[in-house]
Amino acid sequence: MKKRRTFIMILLLLFFLISIHTIVDICIINKDAYVELYESSKNRYVLGSSAPRGRILDVNGKVLVDNIGIKSIVYNRTDSSSIKNEVEIARKLSPLLPFDEKLATVYRQKTFYLATHDDTDDLITKEEWQLKSERKLNSDDILSLKYERITPEMLSEFDSEEKNASYIYYLLSNGYYYDDKVIAKDVSDETVVSIIDLGLPGIRASLTWERTYPYGETLKTLFGSVSTNGVPKEYKEYYEEKGINQNSTVGISFLELEYDEYLRGKDAVYKLSKGKPILVEEESPGNDLYLSIDIDKQLAIENILKTEMLNAKKAPRSDFYNHSYVIVGHPKTGEIVAAVGLQINKDHFVDITANMIHSSYTVGSIVKAATISVGHQQNLIKEGSKVLDSCIKVYGVTKKCSWTSLGWLDDIRALAQSSNYYQFLIAARLANPNYTWNAKLGAKKEHFDIYRNMLSSYGLGAKTEIDLPGEQKGITGKTVSDDLLLNLAIGQYDTYTPIEVFQYINTVASGGVRTAPSLMKKIVLSGKTIEHTPKVLNTVDLSPEKIARVQKGLKAVIDGGTGYSYTNHKISAAGKTGTSETFIDTNGDGLMDTATTSTAFIMYAPFDDPEYSVVIMSPNIGYKGYKYSINSRVNRKIFELLFENS
Repeated sequence: MKKRRTFIMILLLLFFLISIHTIVDICIINKDAYVELYESSKNRYVLGSSAPRGRILDVNGKVLVDNIGIKSIVYNRTDSSSIKNEVEIARKLSPLLPFDEKLATVYRQKTFYLATHDDTDDLITKEEWQLKSERKLNSDDILSLKYERITPEMLSEFDSEEKNASYIYYLLSNGYYYDDKVIAKDVSDETVVSIIDLGLPGIRASLTWERTYPYGETLKTLFGSVSTNGVPKEYKEYYEEKGINQNSTVGISFLELEYDEYLRGKDAVYKLSKGKPILVEEESPGNDLYLSIDIDKQLAIENILKTEMLNAKKAPRSDFYNHSYVIVGHPKTGEIVAAVGLQINKDHFVDITANMIHSSYTVGSIVKAATISVGHQQNLIKEGSKVLDSCIKVYGVTKKCSWTSLGWLDDIRALAQSSNYYQFLIAARLANPNYTWNAKLGAKKEHFDIYRNMLSSYGLGAKTEIDLPGEQKGITGKTVSDDLLLNLAIGQYDTYTPIEVFQYINTVASGGVRTAPSLMKKIVLSGKTIEHTPKVLNTVDLSPEKIARVQKGLKAVIDGGTGYSYTNHKISAAGKTGTSETFIDTNGDGLMDTATTSTAFIMYAPFDDPEYSVVIMSPNIGYKGYKYSINSRVNRKIFELLFENS
């Protein structure tokens, strides 16, 4: 018993000693620290309106996307803010701010109706209130019922000024409670003075930032967009996971979205003291993004393409032609130097460059560097052996021939002269080693897979992993037949996007190394720089010697084959022409009713040490046997531009 009392006494003594130490620590030793901690616990910290985003520049430092400061009216809630106060603010601002009826949606008017009428509880029946008291309905259910029962007749009491107030009230009450809300942008000095003179609580004039584009519409679709009123609903979850303020200006498409974490600035931080914001940390702009784009080459290539598109529209049978793409880049790194997508309507041009990552086309014979690789891989080509160009006939299918009789061909001359027959023989022997005239091939999915695996290893039929969100690969045909296997071998079945074609020619130029295309050159951070590093995706399953045969075949295309007229021959180059039979819907009934001709061209140069690669695609350039030679005309001028000092 005595031992027990002694133990309890020791415990009590320890408790008192610890308590005394804690009191001394709080009241004397670390008094200032605890006072500061107490004060900080009472403070609320809020973010200011969005800081300026980082600039986007070209490879030489020329500014492509900048910011412009505009006068704005900003609201920040105070401790005394209430629904009644915000209704009053909205009504006082309404006659001073422009009215756009599209922004005063029915839902926003109903929200304003609920905020301005005290009798909306009458919209709920006694039975429904009873269900709420029994917890069979919750507050959200009651609110939903109120929204449903506010009729157009009830909203008809709102004139244009009240409708405008409904939108302003939405802006005042939307977003995080204490963060800045931008109520109006690009406000005149007179309007700013009038609003500030009202002395409305929480309302102030501020400078907010908007994007500006020194080169107008050039590449604008590729730059993408930023939000105008905080984070859009469809991106709310995406940005919440990143801890981004709901009222921030954020990237919502293309480069602005892809590099948002670097481009987005850091908003100012305010401490609310007695309901008033006190600046604690100033805003800081986002980081600058340098692209691999050379804006001088970009503009020159745009002008080249515009000139030839206008000429093409004057040519016969150009009725269905309305757009082209050009991509120029560095094949070894995948960096894009210029990217142009233009749609023409009479003499007016629209930038469709961003479509290069999701619009796809049948590209014709440009695929033959990849499809002839199937012959090399499967040992269906004997180096040095020749075949006489002819036609192939498969049971149940009309005979298929080359575009003209090409004489004796080996693998290199078959590429140079774009022989269909040579490609057909490879496909026929793959499916049926014993093929003879008018025999069945017995094509199976595995034969299509062999082709598609080879094509995708070059970049055709696979996502390229370009640094842009929303990339889609072309369409892969689902039907398996002898006829379609032959079509696949000459680029007349599956479809491919311009960016896939760009990756494909880069893979050929790089000796079978497939690298992701890229627009980013570097990002300049505080104290360091993130440089672009080529992202290697795979290597084509072909020996270096056989890849060299393919490259030699593409060189022969330019030296004396179908691509002879595409360069000035001052620099040795390799390339491939392509023509495909395409079909379009001319009357909007969903049926492809008119046959057209589409063309494509790929190239890299110099041949021995590739510096540039070029892709040109011109869908529906002609029909009924005639097509304007737009690709050769465009490429000759681009070739001279790229190598003007050589």
